[in-house]
Amino acid sequence: MAKVTFLGLGVMGYPMAGHLQAKGHEVTVYNRTPAKADAWVAEHGGASAPTPAAAAQGAEFVMSCVGNDDDLRSVCLGDDGAFSGMESGSVFVDHTTVSAAVTRELHATADTRQVSFVDAPISGGQAGAQNGVLSVMCGGEQGAYDRAEPIIAAYARICRRIGDSGAGQMTKMCNQIAIAGLVQGLSEALHFAEKAGLDGRDVVEVISQGAAGSWQMANRYETMLDDHFDHGFAVDWMRKDLGICLDTGDEIGASLPVTALVDQFYKDVQKLGGGRWDTSALIKRLRAMG
Repeated sequence: MAKVTFLGLGVMGYPMAGHLQAKGHEVTVYNRTPAKADAWVAEHGGASAPTPAAAAQGAEFVMSCVGNDDDLRSVCLGDDGAFSGMESGSVFVDHTTVSAAVTRELHATADTRQVSFVDAPISGGQAGAQNGVLSVMCGGEQGAYDRAEPIIAAYARICRRIGDSGAGQMTKMCNQIAIAGLVQGLSEALHFAEKAGLDGRDVVEVISQGAAGSWQMANRYETMLDDHFDHGFAVDWMRKDLGICLDTGDEIGASLPVTALVDQFYKDVQKLGGGRWDTSALIKRLRAMG
């Protein structure tokens, strides 16, 4: 078992850190809101610390799951950042969805401190984190990944190294690009069924067993039909991710016309007041159109 630090106790990080503690690792947590860290310790045991640097002291592995590029820089850098508290030979594993650029920047900074850095964004949503069945896509040196993979296994169904630093983040972009189109297609299919006077549940029971089937259909169609949108990844966060995808697409010369269109549809959902609704709320936009 290892001494592990976990930075960021949001809807994903809170249960992920809990799985590490349950597997017998010695876990210290940090959260920007101390009350959340206190609640985690009360529920799971372990310890909390007032800064990322203090939390990282003596840790073999430091895991993070925060909000965006700036949040990640904040928990890594500076006198209170995790890098200042990490020992030579330790490994930083970042589960945040951020740009490949900030990943490579922090990888280079960590390297100057003789600390390994693995980008390891996750997919599977809140339920995947709670049930310990996330998909984890990684970038970084093979040796660092080999050391980190048994720790990540506490909350992963699958974990793979895709390539060098940034490859994990680039793979997560592929994931979000695929999801955006799938959710829009599912929304249109369910909206069409409603307008046609069909029973949406009967429709999905049939089409989900054929080529139209997907994770989104299996896990979101009922809540979409019931007009409930508090079951997953928020629209605000999806727009952040799609912005990263579109910016990176411009940089590498990848054409993403559907992604760009769906991003604008999510903007319309935000205008409806749905920034905190889950991503399946694209159907709300169609219903609002009449």
